[in-house]
Amino acid sequence: MIPIRPERLQAIPRNVVDSYLKPGLLNLAALPPLSLYVHFPWCVRKCPYCDFNSHEAGSELAEQAYLNALRSDLEQSLPLIWGRRIVSIFIGGGTPSLMSAAGLDQLMSDIRSLLPLEPNAEITMEANPGTFETEKFISFANSGINRLSIGIQSFNDKHLKVLGRIHDAEEARRAIAIAQNSFENINLDLMYGLPEQTLTESEHDLNTALSFETNHLSLYHLTMEANTVFAKYPPNLPDDDATAAMQQMLIEKTAAAGYKNYEISAYARAGQRARHNLNYWEFGDYLGIGAGAHSKISFPHRIIRQSRYKQPDSYMQQTTSGHAVYEEAEISRDDLGFEFMINALRLTDGFEVRQFSERTGLTLQTVESALNKAEAKGLLYRDHLKIAPTELGRRFLNDLQQIFLPD
Repeated sequence: MIPIRPERLQAIPRNVVDSYLKPGLLNLAALPPLSLYVHFPWCVRKCPYCDFNSHEAGSELAEQAYLNALRSDLEQSLPLIWGRRIVSIFIGGGTPSLMSAAGLDQLMSDIRSLLPLEPNAEITMEANPGTFETEKFISFANSGINRLSIGIQSFNDKHLKVLGRIHDAEEARRAIAIAQNSFENINLDLMYGLPEQTLTESEHDLNTALSFETNHLSLYHLTMEANTVFAKYPPNLPDDDATAAMQQMLIEKTAAAGYKNYEISAYARAGQRARHNLNYWEFGDYLGIGAGAHSKISFPHRIIRQSRYKQPDSYMQQTTSGHAVYEEAEISRDDLGFEFMINALRLTDGFEVRQFSERTGLTLQTVESALNKAEAKGLLYRDHLKIAPTELGRRFLNDLQQIFLPD
């Protein structure tokens, strides 16, 4: 850091002075990889378990106005990320596959005109089986989407109906077949622990998913999230023993089929891990644009988080006025260790020791007592190169993560 002479302080803007004099500044030797997240907030129908920022589309979709707002949001964000290349893009929702082929092409053109992308950037789009049209998905691939994440959730019509999905099992199979004609890199989302689901039914869902031999599977335990229909009117769910049996079955069968469980809910063939999600878990940076999107952006001496306006109409109005960001805050030094660990400890193989300092600007000494406590409880393994959750730590991940909460 260049020292500031006292007699020059009055000539320098107050915020710049404060940034130099503020005690406990971070010291990041290099900035982490940067990803882009684009949120598309509309869906055909809100599912009763969903707590994402999604809104039923209604009869008319304000697609062009929203695309204009996304471009404006991105333009307003550029000063925060000058000179940094994008390693991955994820277009999530909502149901982004509701977007027209022309709309997606405009979005990708705007992104490319404003941001430098790595030559092999992973570009993922979420899709709902109820919105698949062959020609449209060919156009999506031609526009640059090179990875598709399909929200199957189940191949059982009874469970799909309870989950409020707009597709049935046959449409799910048809959607995967259509996707495989245009995309080599495909993820299937599947859920287990569904209302009144049996182990046999869960196994049938997994066997069906495995039969398509996609590169990646995301296998989620259904949870009751606050502010959802299921939270207000809880369905009859399998008990803990039943869901534990389902999870063990999933682990064994995916491993036998050549998938590695590299994160709590993520299973991939060799070389096919989701690079975008890995960047989150490894405490990389991400710029989020769109209604309700979140960002985490690092600078040499601080790390900030941002959130956008959640309601689509408010987001479009505010963004047009030059105020896309609803809230911004700096991550405090006291919280950084926990923020890093809550992500990195989700990874089966953990993280390299050096990565903690590289991504937080802190020394490992700042979390030494928590590391010792977790190791003593048998929840964590570490040596001079790596820190990783043990099998016990993965089973009791919440307990492991909470050890790193600041006092």
